[in-house]
Amino acid sequence: MALTGRAALVALVGTLAALALRTTAGLLLVDGCIVAAILTDIALAASVRKLQFSRSGDTRIMLGQHGEITLAIVNPGRRDLRGMLRDSWQPSAGATERAALRIPAGGRAEVTTTLEPTRRGDKAAGRVTVRSVGPLGLAARQASRDVPWTVRVLPPFLSRKHLPEKLALLRQLDGQHRSLIRGQGSEFDSLREYVIGDDVRSIDWRSSARRSDILVRTWRPERDRRVLVVLDTGRTSAGRVAGLPRLDAAMDAALLLAALAVRAGDRVDLLAVDRQVRARIVGANRAEVLPLVTDALALLEPELTETDSALLATTVLAVARRRCLLVLLTDLNPAALETGLLPVIPFLASRHQILVAAIADPRLAELTAGRADPAAVYAAAAAERAVAERARAAGQLASYGIEVIEAPPDRLAPTLADAYLGLKGAGRL
Repeated sequence: MALTGRAALVALVGTLAALALRTTAGLLLVDGCIVAAILTDIALAASVRKLQFSRSGDTRIMLGQHGEITLAIVNPGRRDLRGMLRDSWQPSAGATERAALRIPAGGRAEVTTTLEPTRRGDKAAGRVTVRSVGPLGLAARQASRDVPWTVRVLPPFLSRKHLPEKLALLRQLDGQHRSLIRGQGSEFDSLREYVIGDDVRSIDWRSSARRSDILVRTWRPERDRRVLVVLDTGRTSAGRVAGLPRLDAAMDAALLLAALAVRAGDRVDLLAVDRQVRARIVGANRAEVLPLVTDALALLEPELTETDSALLATTVLAVARRRCLLVLLTDLNPAALETGLLPVIPFLASRHQILVAAIADPRLAELTAGRADPAAVYAAAAAERAVAERARAAGQLASYGIEVIEAPPDRLAPTLADAYLGLKGAGRL
């Protein structure tokens, strides 16, 4: 049971009347009338216990967009229901929770809740509370019911805007490398007739004998290569650069790379590792890999522990037994690298082509230019030292034949895509 504001107003008027009468009998009469009116109102209000609920609507929403969940309510009773409904959700779901409700006897109504989530992950619906107000508007019946529904909030994939440009570069790369010379990482493409100027080493003598014409082989960059993307979800991934967590920028880069590699005909796998394996997408077919990767990334959060590099290395070697492109999205934090990744990197580099992608902090470049006062000079010196240490860490990785790229959060995804296309064009996958 719940009392309304109108009941409070009636009680106030009754109190003034009782004070005017100044008798006990008058006070009891007024109170009795108010209580009787409230009880009558509750008795005449539509029942909320018999209401039937069901949900429909979006199950996946991209962060930064909105979704809608429809709650259907059936009133099997014999009285019209008039009142309010509260559809509660987690705060980060950004739900519009309250709505006026009117359902005729034996009728049905729908209430649409708009979600504008502010964080990734699974957002679960809370309890639905319905308040049925009586005809006098003094009191209401109230009940809550669990109506389960879960919406997964996916990463925003902001780098999707770069995909058409990178696909155009991929098509251009594929066309440029249909050559007569078989290079490293190339595969047979087709036969065509010999023209003056072609390299005689490309002539296919067997096919030429069968066709009574001179045919030459053409080659193109290999397809069906394997790309293993590894996300470091340890302590360093929690740091914010330009207002964005490193992990979020790394996920955006991983999504663009996965979309591009799938369109290039390569296979994509994903691992997310810190002290344990947080996500594992291995062996998915090309049509399913991007939705699976997006789903897995939606649930990832940084872990405030150091990444277990030994676990990372053994997991990679267990997943990728043959040579592949290993893309490691991590931070060039010198202390974390020296105690973690550097001891195992030679072992990985001997078996795979490795590409390390890290997020550069544009704030460091700003600080290095500061000379306005002694505090700015000290900050510039500290920034210069940080830049030098990161460059030294990148140099150590490069000494093992590892390609290292570093870019600000908004440029990491396209820079990583360009590095992948460069390796593919050079036949190094």
